Amino acid sequence: MIGIIDYGMGNLHSVSKALERLGYDYRILSKPEELDACDGVILPGVGAFGDAMDHLREMGMVSAIRDYIGSGKPFLGICLGMQLLFESSEEHGHHEGLGILPGNVVRFQGDFKVPHMGWNRLSFQKQVPLFDGVEEGHVYFVHSYYVQPTDRDVLWAVTDYYGEVPAIVGRDQVCGMQFHPEKSGDVGMKLLDNFASRCGEVKA
Repeated sequence: MIGIIDYGMGNLHSVSKALERLGYDYRILSKPEELDACDGVILPGVGAFGDAMDHLREMGMVSAIRDYIGSGKPFLGICLGMQLLFESSEEHGHHEGLGILPGNVVRFQGDFKVPHMGWNRLSFQKQVPLFDGVEEGHVYFVHSYYVQPTDRDVLWAVTDYYGEVPAIVGRDQVCGMQFHPEKSGDVGMKLLDNFASRCGEVKA
């Protein structure tokens, strides 16, 4: 069973429908104790970093997420959910994140359109099981802030938007995607399928 955390700031419908299309069972999670029964967990997210962390704290999810990741089970952050995996963000002030991966979230700066919105090509930085059978195709981004990792080893894939932008990050069984895999055609769906298959999930 794959859990999708509902903290009031994620696009649960699109993620859950994508898992349905791929043939995986899922459960919407709203209580910390529900994580333990899951073979893998997804943290989606849309909105502001600070608000998201506040909601997770109020729900008691912060320590639960850290404990779950510490157990060695697969965990995926999508869009804002990926950014929350890092140490901090400068979005509307300074906010502490989950601190799972090293780095900080900063706003795009330059004479170009913000938010970064549209289809951009992936460039793999290392070969990991998540990329099995996946091509370096285009995926769909919508974001005004991006991650600056302090350890390049967590960079699994990048894209170019007036400079290098982390697109997929990870360490061991934890990974994050800045784009929306469920809205990114065949490339995104294959990445989501590869994550779900790592969760020990048997297709329904």
